[in-house]
Amino acid sequence: MKGLKSVGNRRGFTLVELLVVVTILGILVAVVGVNVLRYPDKARRSAAKAQIAQFKSALDSFYLDTGTYPTNDEGLKALVEAPMDADISADWDGSYLAEARVPKDPWRHEYVYRQPGEDGTDFDIICYGKDGVEGGEGVDKDITNHNLDER
Repeated sequence: MKGLKSVGNRRGFTLVELLVVVTILGILVAVVGVNVLRYPDKARRSAAKAQIAQFKSALDSFYLDTGTYPTNDEGLKALVEAPMDADISADWDGSYLAEARVPKDPWRHEYVYRQPGEDGTDFDIICYGKDGVEGGEGVDKDITNHNLDER
């Protein structure tokens, strides 16, 4: 039987070689795993910034159509439902958001809308970050329409 090698002629891996490979794989998994676990919150922060930018654009369109920004009582809901004010709702041009609802932030908290905004701005749109509480650092840091360029 030419061409077939017997099992006895093959050299296998030693236990030491297998332990070295398993150790290297364990170290790689630990290093890569720790880095991968950091990215979900970074992605959520990016998603919140994109959503706030979308709200800002929709609010500017709302303003162009109606001549005013939604009140605090109307909030971001005015972007998907006609306001109760008859003068404003007459000029309201349908939903200003792609979805027929105001989405929650990536951590499933409500976005905060203030009109007028602090520091004399027209409005504030705020995501309170992972903890859902005003203030914070890192993933808990607030994201607003005024700090979208910050990392």
